[in-house]
Amino acid sequence: MDTHDKITRRKFLGNIIAGTTAAITLPNLAAETKEGSSKPTIRTLPKRVLGRTKEKVTILGLGTAPVGEGPIDVQQGIRIFAEALDRGVTYVDTARIYGNAEEILGHLIPKRRDKLFVATKVSTHTAAEAQRSLSESLRRLKTGHVDLVYIHSIGSKNIDRVLGKGGALEYLLKQKENGKVRFIGISGHNRPANFVRMLQTDQVDVVMCVMNYADRNIYDFESKVLPEARKRNVGCVAMKVYAGIKGGFRNHRSGHVGCATEPAYLPQALAYALDLKGVGVAVVGPYTVEQAIQNVEFARKYAPLSEEQRHALLEYGKKLAPSLGPRYGPVT
Repeated sequence: MDTHDKITRRKFLGNIIAGTTAAITLPNLAAETKEGSSKPTIRTLPKRVLGRTKEKVTILGLGTAPVGEGPIDVQQGIRIFAEALDRGVTYVDTARIYGNAEEILGHLIPKRRDKLFVATKVSTHTAAEAQRSLSESLRRLKTGHVDLVYIHSIGSKNIDRVLGKGGALEYLLKQKENGKVRFIGISGHNRPANFVRMLQTDQVDVVMCVMNYADRNIYDFESKVLPEARKRNVGCVAMKVYAGIKGGFRNHRSGHVGCATEPAYLPQALAYALDLKGVGVAVVGPYTVEQAIQNVEFARKYAPLSEEQRHALLEYGKKLAPSLGPRYGPVT
């Protein structure tokens, strides 16, 4: 993500990339169209099985926080999300805490429900708060069930409370029994040890955490969490694959500060995440139509990194990491 001049908020929202992607001029951003049709031709995106869920999902997931927290006008948000979905993305990641993201998705999901794998989040310790959050999510998404609910920000949670009587996990397990939730996940950005403890309950179906070529030198979910997840056949989702926005959470709504990854490295950054053994999906959140299309093109063209490419990217990540620091919270 790179902006070179001061721009108005309207132009900013129309031209910059969210904290998880970056602006690149592509030779052809326009979608392919069938003759006589204005709708894009859907070319199949690669899919992978998401661990024990046994669900096949696209290797690229649609992140919705940048649009939802923008905030971007609902109609423009619909257009941005539809660009990714019309190009074949099936994994959708959202949350009640992402501004109006769920409201925007509510205009798109009902007609596509059987083609999508929809994940939302509850960011709480308790069953009561989880119930309120999930009920509101279902209402806004206009669906009777979601495929996956993450207990979000697990790195900042008191795990004893989450696992205890009246805790969030107890509630979600009940919702899994009654069909409102198909699978249970954990997600977050820091304290990998909390993830491991949750995985050891064997009640977790999917884990989503920060995994990229730079943060492997800081949080290192790759060696601290990924092996435990693989051992238990837990589905793995990588987020912040472009190393996120400069400054981390404090700049989450200020996309003009730029993406941590230089534009030339974006395809390799995505490939790094998808090359990790066990990872099924890389979630990326666009701010604009152009970014949504760009991410799909990167995913379509994905190929494993060569040894030379991997070495160069990891060297770049080692140099970048000190300037990033533990911006998502404590490592331990």
